[in-house]
Amino acid sequence: MILTLVDDSDIQMLENETPVASQRPHAIARLYRQAYEQGGLLSTRDVALLLWQGEAAVSKQRIKYELTHQCILPHTGASHDMGSTVTHKRQIVEKVVFEKKDPVAVARGCHHSQRAVDKYLKDYQRVITAHDSKPDVDFIHRVTGIAPHVIKQYLEIQKHGTSTTHK
Repeated sequence: MILTLVDDSDIQMLENETPVASQRPHAIARLYRQAYEQGGLLSTRDVALLLWQGEAAVSKQRIKYELTHQCILPHTGASHDMGSTVTHKRQIVEKVVFEKKDPVAVARGCHHSQRAVDKYLKDYQRVITAHDSKPDVDFIHRVTGIAPHVIKQYLEIQKHGTSTTHK
C-alpha cells in the first residue's frame, strides 16, 4: 500500500505558516482515505505510528475532522462498529430512517460494515418500540439489554429527527 505522508498541500500550509495542529487532521484524513481506496483499513495505532503521534491525539484529531467535515473516515473502528461514539449512529439512523436512504448505500458512504449499519437500525427500532410502550430508560434497558447511555443516544436521535421532519 502506498500512503502519502507529505503532499503539496502540506507544504503550502507550512509556507503559509499554518499551525501544525491545523494541518495534522488533513494528513490523518488523507492516510485513512488512501488506505481505504487501496482496499485497506488503518487503525488509530497505525496512523499514530506513521505520524509519530500518540493514539489519543490521532483519535481526537480524526473525530475533530469528521465533525468539521460532516463525514466518517474509513478506519477499523468505524468499519467494525467499535467504540461508543454517537456520531455514526446519528448519521446512519438519520439517513436511513428520516431521509429514507438505502441502508446499503449508507453503509458504503459511511465506510461502515453492513452488519454495523443493520445493528444500529435494529437497536434504534427496539429502543423506539420499547419507549412507545413505556418511556423509561431503565425499563428499555431491561427489555432490550442495550446500555442506558446508548438508549439515551437513540432517543435523542429520534427527538432530533422527528423535530426536523415535521418542520
